[in-house]
Amino acid sequence: MKKNMAGSPSVAERRDGDNVEFVHQHLRRMILAGDLQAGETLSQVQLAARCGVSRTPLREAVRLLQREGLVNSQPNRQVVVAPFSLTDLEQIYSMRVVLEASAIRASIPHMTPEDIADLQGHLARMDHFAAESDYDRWEVPHRAFHLGLVEHAGARFAATLSELSDHGERYRRYYTVNEARFGARGAKEHKAIFDAVKMRDADAGARNLVIHLSHTVYSVIEMVDSGYEPVLFNGILTDLLGADAVPV
Repeated sequence: MKKNMAGSPSVAERRDGDNVEFVHQHLRRMILAGDLQAGETLSQVQLAARCGVSRTPLREAVRLLQREGLVNSQPNRQVVVAPFSLTDLEQIYSMRVVLEASAIRASIPHMTPEDIADLQGHLARMDHFAAESDYDRWEVPHRAFHLGLVEHAGARFAATLSELSDHGERYRRYYTVNEARFGARGAKEHKAIFDAVKMRDADAGARNLVIHLSHTVYSVIEMVDSGYEPVLFNGILTDLLGADAVPV
């Protein structure tokens, strides 16, 4: 098999299985970066030509993007980039805060010294890539950090939370890269979560985690439509942290 100058097979030379992963990642990056804009409609023929692949791997890649909530596939073979929706944001994070808070409580008592060291390593890598304003590389240890917090809660928790993280990535990216200092507040919040985990304080760990996730919700709302009232999320946050936790 011939390779391009980077040492990887060209698009035309990839097998269908390789092409599915290539197309999925290529379109995913374009959606998250805004090159394919929310609400934009394209045909499968257009997308296949844009990626330089046949429609067979494209269909599978679109299915994966649908699962992540990034596109909607229409019966007429049209693909619509999912709209940027505050209702969607609210629902994603309403589910996530409840599940992730429960999972970290269950996980902390079972964490090993090696688990703690891994979490600390993820924090260091996040700090490094934040200093470079490199969101794509920052996101890798960021996801690993959050999954590491819930690893001992069980595979079902981990799988569901990973899927919710996928669904929320557009909103998380929008919030993170638009901070005055890339990831500055998030870094402090991650450190607070880690400190609670290191002290084996499940209550503090869960509380710090919920506060951290809530800041994404309220910050994106403020950036997009400050008049939007997240009634569902406010109610859940009140249940988890008390009425004082909800911004007035």
